[in-house]
Amino acid sequence: MLTSLTNTTAKDPSNPAKRVGILGGGTAGATIAIRLAALGLETYLFEKKSSLIDGPPMCHLHAGGNLYREIPDEDCVALLKQCIDILRLYPHTIDVRPTVFAVPTRDEGLPEDLLPRLDILTEAYRELIAEDPKNKVLGEPEDYYQLYSQEQLIELSNREQVAVPTTVDEWVIPAAKYLDLNKVKYPLIVVQEYGWNIFRLAASAQLALEGYDNAHVFTDTQVEQVVAVECTDCTNANHHVSKWRVDYQQKANDNNSTSQTESIEVDYLINACGFRTGIIDDMVGVDVERMVEFKSSYITHWDDAGGQIPEIIVYGARGTPEGMAQLTPYPGGYFQIHGMSKAITLFDDGLVASTKDSAQPTLPAQYVHYIEDGWDKAPLQARSQQSIEYVAEFVPTFSSARTVGNALYGGQQIPGKDDTLRVADVSLYGHLHYARAENVKASSTLLAADEIVSQLIDIDLLAPNLAADKQRYTHNWAYLKHNNKADIDRVARELAQQRGFPLAMAAVNHSIDEVILDDLTAVHA
Repeated sequence: MLTSLTNTTAKDPSNPAKRVGILGGGTAGATIAIRLAALGLETYLFEKKSSLIDGPPMCHLHAGGNLYREIPDEDCVALLKQCIDILRLYPHTIDVRPTVFAVPTRDEGLPEDLLPRLDILTEAYRELIAEDPKNKVLGEPEDYYQLYSQEQLIELSNREQVAVPTTVDEWVIPAAKYLDLNKVKYPLIVVQEYGWNIFRLAASAQLALEGYDNAHVFTDTQVEQVVAVECTDCTNANHHVSKWRVDYQQKANDNNSTSQTESIEVDYLINACGFRTGIIDDMVGVDVERMVEFKSSYITHWDDAGGQIPEIIVYGARGTPEGMAQLTPYPGGYFQIHGMSKAITLFDDGLVASTKDSAQPTLPAQYVHYIEDGWDKAPLQARSQQSIEYVAEFVPTFSSARTVGNALYGGQQIPGKDDTLRVADVSLYGHLHYARAENVKASSTLLAADEIVSQLIDIDLLAPNLAADKQRYTHNWAYLKHNNKADIDRVARELAQQRGFPLAMAAVNHSIDEVILDDLTAVHA
């Protein structure tokens, strides 16, 4: 039996809590729901799928954004801060292991080009720890990144591989053994950017929301329309809305039919529909430019890894035949592969933009079919095999890996017209009592929730200076006391099985250090 956590404010029958409707139960919608439920708001979360956070491929905590050489340093610092923030919200979701970054010999860039940024990130991390010692979740600042020369790698390649690494050198041994050291430039860079497990993230959010009596989660639910029901000067462009009606249908228990349309009125509406946000924007009457990109990663199994290995990134120009290769390890010998070419993760017609007639970009029907019904077997097999060959160019023994008929994929929204954008969070429309989450990276969702809370206070839907709001900024998340590792293991396994993935992928090889975890889950008066 879960303990109810809705004790942040006394309930006054004459002044009932305001209602907030959140459309979309991905990382943004679920995180915003947790944030608002903790403040005592009646929170209604609608999700089309059967469980929360089942969206685009994710696997990597971008604690510094080092995958993206093209983005500015300030965006990398923002990603670092966001990732530490989200890690402290979802500590049971992280797989602690470093990431090895390699610049291939065919690439125009040099490893040294990245060093100034890494020094900036190291100092930013040191400053975050000075602000709050509990921010030290990525190890010591001086260990944030390390460099390895060719000579060091050759020496490490001759050592015996350690099945369960505990030092950076031990993590780098398999990289030294398996990478083709003649195809990369030196030094290799090893950064404390960790793995992020989508099944454990979904389990954490589900369990967190179950703990709040005022969090109402509707899965298997299709929102049919949203309608303004309290509107001032509705015929004018600058009209004001103070209440919305959400019409929705929930799938019946027999899974073969839907129930009758039901409705609920809310005082504030949050659009967290991911790549479908434009549909709701059209209903609300908001003009906005955006793009949507369909992307896919592929699950493979490799028997010859010899134990746990780090994540391996080989840089390349996005969208070219030589785009970045990303090999992400899971327990049990499973690996997720991204290849940022149009033969692997990207697609020739997979990037689409909104038009003057609609805020919703139109993906080709084939990709919508994949998102809603699953990949067709033949193209999934073909792309999965191509992904193995893509990685094997730099990790030759990976050619023995096999496809397993699984992929993590989906549509990703990109606000505006810049497809390299990696930092965005939310757009707010106070006069409409409306917000739209625009999270290109899942790590920015807590920041989006914070901005929504600020607006709710500004428009008098939420009282200022609530104790629960202050607790968020000290990361005293009360519900973490009721979310232990065993609970998350159980639910993550259930979700992996429901979604057709190997159960091993619901686990992590290395969880956050128990001492750190005790600190993060402690609740202070």
